Amino acid sequence: MNLTKIIRVHHLQDPVSLGSSAGEEAAIAIKKAIAKKGQAKIILATGTSQFETLNRLIAERGINWAQVTMFHLDEYIGLPITSPASFRKYLKERFLDKVPKLKAAHLINGEKDPIKECKRLNALLGRHRIDVALVGIGENGHLAFNDPPADFDTRDPYIIVDLDPACRKQQFNEGWFKTRNDVPRQAISMSIHQIMKARQIICSVPDRRKAEAVRNCLEKPISNRYPASILRDHTNCSIYLDKASASLLTGKKTK
Repeated sequence: MNLTKIIRVHHLQDPVSLGSSAGEEAAIAIKKAIAKKGQAKIILATGTSQFETLNRLIAERGINWAQVTMFHLDEYIGLPITSPASFRKYLKERFLDKVPKLKAAHLINGEKDPIKECKRLNALLGRHRIDVALVGIGENGHLAFNDPPADFDTRDPYIIVDLDPACRKQQFNEGWFKTRNDVPRQAISMSIHQIMKARQIICSVPDRRKAEAVRNCLEKPISNRYPASILRDHTNCSIYLDKASASLLTGKKTK
């Protein structure tokens, strides 16, 4: 079956406009899924790139959150939920505590045995088809914590990954950790293959420090050296950029 690739690149002026537009598209997609099937299944990302997107989604009226099942994109291994850098803590405080109770919210517990936790999550996610995935792109071009060279082949929904130095540096520079040595060296991440299985992907990428990764994603060959470039193979993907993150784009694409 031939599937038409639909990738939409939206250029906004600033992170607030970017996040508002991405959140609005996500809200529309969730409402459509509920109207069509009586429920919606979503993936939520974390980090600074998602601040405004989640704010807009939370503010949306008319979403029946009791019909929404949420899956968590990635989490550090060995980091307690009390840590300011915990992505479980992030999602609880920035999303789950601000919307009515969801049908289900499946958070990643990186404090447990990571192999057992992956098995638990894989059994849960294996029964679901995701309607909309909210993601970002890292400074090193990663999707979730799939750092380059990313594994494009593994079919398991969740996998254990090593974090490369560029990724760990980004987490420290964003202020999540007191020192770079405090950044965990491993994480549980949704796999590239699983992310790409979502019916719709909405990618929010603000800030000048992401400009090189954006250029690699959109203008370099699709390659595991540029993990986010795989988004160009999706059938329904929107990428939201601000003026800073789009600043290195030339308009020239390499197949």
